[in-house]
Amino acid sequence: MSTGWIIFIIGALGWHIGMYGMFKKAGMEGWKAFIPFYNTWCMVEKMELKKYWFFLQFIPVAGQFITIWICIKFVEHFGRFGVGHHALTVFLPLFYFPYLGFSKNERYAGVEVVKNYKKSGVREWVDAAAFAVVAATLIRTFVFEAYTIPTPSMEKTLLVNDFLFVSKSTYGPRIPNTPLAMPFMHHTIPGLNVKSYVEWIHIPYTRWFASPVKRNDAVVFNFPVNDTVINNAAYGSQTTYYQAVRDMGRERVWQDFGDVIITRPVDKRENFIKRCVGIAGDSIKVVNGKLYVNGKPEDYFPQSERFYLLQVPEGIYLDEDMLSDFGIKVRTSQGDFVQLDKTLYRVNITNAEKASKQLPAGYILRDYIVETNNPEFPPKMLFPYYTENTSWTVDNYGSLWIPKKGASIQLTPDNLIRYQRCIEVYEENTFENRNGKYFINGVEASSYTFKMNYYWLMGDNRHNSLDSRYWGFVPEDHVVGKASLIWFSYENGPRWKRLFSWIN
Repeated sequence: MSTGWIIFIIGALGWHIGMYGMFKKAGMEGWKAFIPFYNTWCMVEKMELKKYWFFLQFIPVAGQFITIWICIKFVEHFGRFGVGHHALTVFLPLFYFPYLGFSKNERYAGVEVVKNYKKSGVREWVDAAAFAVVAATLIRTFVFEAYTIPTPSMEKTLLVNDFLFVSKSTYGPRIPNTPLAMPFMHHTIPGLNVKSYVEWIHIPYTRWFASPVKRNDAVVFNFPVNDTVINNAAYGSQTTYYQAVRDMGRERVWQDFGDVIITRPVDKRENFIKRCVGIAGDSIKVVNGKLYVNGKPEDYFPQSERFYLLQVPEGIYLDEDMLSDFGIKVRTSQGDFVQLDKTLYRVNITNAEKASKQLPAGYILRDYIVETNNPEFPPKMLFPYYTENTSWTVDNYGSLWIPKKGASIQLTPDNLIRYQRCIEVYEENTFENRNGKYFINGVEASSYTFKMNYYWLMGDNRHNSLDSRYWGFVPEDHVVGKASLIWFSYENGPRWKRLFSWIN
């Protein structure tokens, strides 16, 4: 367990133990303080606040601000209104809440004391909001951040509309490149379509207490090829600027989209989540849909899924309900279940479902392997974009070595196809090819030594994931944190079994 998580657990214990005493002083049953979210519901009720304040906590990112504000209001009901008390509530609840809860000098004063306090309502809101914003910003930067799963690329390990806590301390907190930014906004102010940050101050890559990403971690990172963006709904991350250049040519792209092409610093690029299947120094290869790392098959993940072909007997009409009876759960809305002909279906199922399948006699399940002529997965879209005639596919890919800090490569034409972006863009060197001779920062070179570690990330939903096979390596300075805990999840209502479950 990382130092960050130890600190987080100790802090959470102090917070809840203190709340236990505060609840009892407020005339509430102490055990309610230990139940996440129910405790803030009880606080909202006790303070006679509008009930919508409780539900606003579930808004991603901004919800952290609301929770802190509720705690500040609760402390005010103990008659503590000063700036110092607000500061202790925000920054040292580990010690301050137990003091309020168990000190004989402190008592619950109630709603009337808050109503009779002379500070204006505006001043009260400003004070509480300022502390909450500062606290939430520090928490998001150095401890953990809320993140929502937007796509099915990690199913069924992570599902669409899973709400996660992403640990910033596991790999060490990364200092923002652009510290001057609007709180709780990533790169754009909603509704205005303008940047939420300015680059007057730009901090080079800095990570405190750095620790490397481990193989098989679920990692949140900034999308590497999002440094240049066609800021148009039809493009963005799904069809990147670089893919558009490969398809249309640079001149045509700038002619058609020049007024909406923007650049973004590392920390303001889109957040993605994938599994780290290869760390710095590894060699990866995919053979008939099976990933090999350093020549060995990857670890078995029960919830990882991929396409299979399911042959059924003549005259059988297969549907989702029938598959569910076989122990296979699919969703046609996400392309998990497609009929190819009268007796052949393509199904997207997990390793666990395949291992425990209960198919009747006459049903045959076999691997679905993407061929080079498959229009759904054109080879020209695969990194490192050799030619349309390459033999690489999403199911037969590589091999490819992942750059490691301090390791060197020879500057050959093939290596430049694979690693020039790392040298030139991620590690900010100037690169020139002068009549077959290579110059880095103006100096002739025949080799290059990497300055950073890189990672290879793939989605657990292997045939439905825009991952490193399409855009290459993830540099260490793009790593945001480790996906650690699912704190909420819903699909037509809460998915109760997923709440407060650790992510493997």
